Amino acid sequence: MWQRTNRTLNELLVSLFENVMDMEEKAIITEEFKDITNNDMHILEAIGIEEPRRMSEIAKRRSVTVGTLTTSMNSLEDKGYIERQRSNTDKRVVLVTLTEKGKKAFYHHRDFHKKMIQSLVRDLKEDEMKALIKCLSNLDQFFRMQ
Repeated sequence: MWQRTNRTLNELLVSLFENVMDMEEKAIITEEFKDITNNDMHILEAIGIEEPRRMSEIAKRRSVTVGTLTTSMNSLEDKGYIERQRSNTDKRVVLVTLTEKGKKAFYHHRDFHKKMIQSLVRDLKEDEMKALIKCLSNLDQFFRMQ
C-alpha cells in the first residue's frame, strides 16, 4: 500500500513540476513579453513593486550570487524592464526598481500565479486547506535542506 502511494505521489509531483514550468512559460511569455525568459520574470518578482531593492537582497531571494544576477540585470536594463542607481547614502550599494514596462510584466506574472492558486484551492474545505499547507511546507523544507 505505502509503496503504491509513494509511487503515485512521486509521479504526481514530477508531473506537477513539469506542468507548472511549462504552463508558466506559456502563460507569461506572451507576444508582449517575448524578449524575456521565465527566469527574468522571477527576477522581476524578486525585485517587486514596493521600494527599491539592493542587488544583494534580490540575489538572496533568487538564491544566486550577485555576479550571476548582474548578467540578467544587464539584459533586463537593456530591454527597459528595470532601472539601477547607486544609493545616495552609500555609493557601493546598487538599488533596483522596475520601470513601467517591468511593473506591467510583474503584474502579468502575478496574475498567472493568482489563477494557479485559485484553481488549486477552489473546492477545498478549511481542514483540507490546512493539510495542503502542511504538506507543501514539508516539501518546501525538504527542498531548502538539499
